[in-house]
Amino acid sequence: MLRLTELKLPLDHPPAALRPALCARLGISDDELIDFRIVKRSHDARKKSAIVLIYQIDVELRDEAAVAARLADDRHVVPAPDMDYHFVAHAPEGLSERPVIIGMGPCGLMAGLVLAQMGFRPIILERGKAVRERTKDTWGLWRKHQLDPESNVQFGEGGAGTFSDGKLYSQIKDPKFLGRKVMTEFVKAGAPEEILYLSKPHIGTFRLVKMVENMRATIRELGGEIRFGARVERLLTENRQVTGVELADGERIASRHVVLAIGHSARDTFEMLHAEGVYVEAKPFAIGFRIEHPQTLIDHARFGPNAGNELLGAADYKLVHHCANGRAAYSFCMCPGGQVVAATSEPGRVVTNGMSQYSRAERNANSALVVNVEPEDFPGDYRQNPLAGIDFQRHWESQAFIAGGSSYDAPAQRVGDFLAGRPSTALGSVEPSYQPGVHLTDLAQCAPAFVIDALREAIPAFDRQIKGFAMADALLTGVETRTSSPIRIKRGDDYQSINTRGLYPAGEGAGYAGGILSAGVDGIKVAEALALAMLER
Repeated sequence: MLRLTELKLPLDHPPAALRPALCARLGISDDELIDFRIVKRSHDARKKSAIVLIYQIDVELRDEAAVAARLADDRHVVPAPDMDYHFVAHAPEGLSERPVIIGMGPCGLMAGLVLAQMGFRPIILERGKAVRERTKDTWGLWRKHQLDPESNVQFGEGGAGTFSDGKLYSQIKDPKFLGRKVMTEFVKAGAPEEILYLSKPHIGTFRLVKMVENMRATIRELGGEIRFGARVERLLTENRQVTGVELADGERIASRHVVLAIGHSARDTFEMLHAEGVYVEAKPFAIGFRIEHPQTLIDHARFGPNAGNELLGAADYKLVHHCANGRAAYSFCMCPGGQVVAATSEPGRVVTNGMSQYSRAERNANSALVVNVEPEDFPGDYRQNPLAGIDFQRHWESQAFIAGGSSYDAPAQRVGDFLAGRPSTALGSVEPSYQPGVHLTDLAQCAPAFVIDALREAIPAFDRQIKGFAMADALLTGVETRTSSPIRIKRGDDYQSINTRGLYPAGEGAGYAGGILSAGVDGIKVAEALALAMLER
């Protein structure tokens, strides 16, 4: 099979045009093309009046060798790589030890699924609830101002990514096509097949819920065990070797192979690990606010007369500006046609995030506008206290809670007022989507001065790329602090903690991923390393 890349067709081409375009590009007749499969479809919207679709396509030919030889100098025609997943191990009969996985976000879910498929019967411990119960608790905060610290946007089956746009793209290097394995399992669990070829696929919360339930059922059918409401209170070790875990109810589970897939908000678990002597170091992250615009403004700015085209969908953006104060301000986790959501996991604090449903049909576009934060910005000496980034996050989340009226409403400000340095007293044309609600104020009290300065410089700069971005009525809502983990649990080439054997730090919480897809890929890598290590004993 050959792979053809950079095949460009007009946006409005009919589906039937693809086959003759392939034949013309390869210089073959129609009867020489046996079959083809779209591997990737993206678009080029730099010329808004003439947007084109760009395809990568695997083709099956009657005489592949002859075509490959004739097009040997064409870098856009290459042998199609093997993207199928191949298991690295299978558990032997009678293996008594079972690996333990802490956390059931995309990393823990994929680690558990792959280990179960290899026959290792993992035990997955999730401190939160099953996804549908968790959804009810999350709506409890959004609609009734009632927070459950153990069941919310951050904690529970599916992880933080469940209440997000369900974005399934990443910039990680993936030479083994592990991302394809993640996508394939998602499709098996109910995701639309288009995620296998769209350049920026997404699923949306409602579909993610059912997918997570189906993957849970598969793990159990393969001999895995899943426990909810199972918070790990202690990591048990002996001579820096993991021997098991102790749960909050006192139960101990023995295992010499423990995957740590706890997500970026498991602050109490970070504290426990640090106290147990696991090597933890501070790392950079970013903080800022959510910005909302009418989705129609973004669509017209990005797609011009083609705004609203079904193939293009709701437009997104990715922006970055290097500021005079040495900071970088950038957009993060852009959610087309979505809403800003309450994402705190601790009482007395306000945290924002963004999410979209599969349709991306809500009136507003939203994105985080964030500024890089370095360990040197944390209070105290981060070398002595590697958890100082958590203190930094908590401080600004508490400030946002106070500025929002101390009721889980979020502080908000119109962009025109923010740029002018005055509090907002009334909303404009952009209606806030944040639930439970917003409290208009001055956001300068909700983030460090260097963040405020950087964003006041960046927003007008972004307006030069997207006309209307700095519109006075656009709305900022704060505060966005959970962009990534504030710590890294350092691991070696064997994926084990550098000072605690048998502990496999993984995913976002450990500092090795940044999104659903990359977390899922990291879960597979860790599962493979753990399986091979178990077979060596």
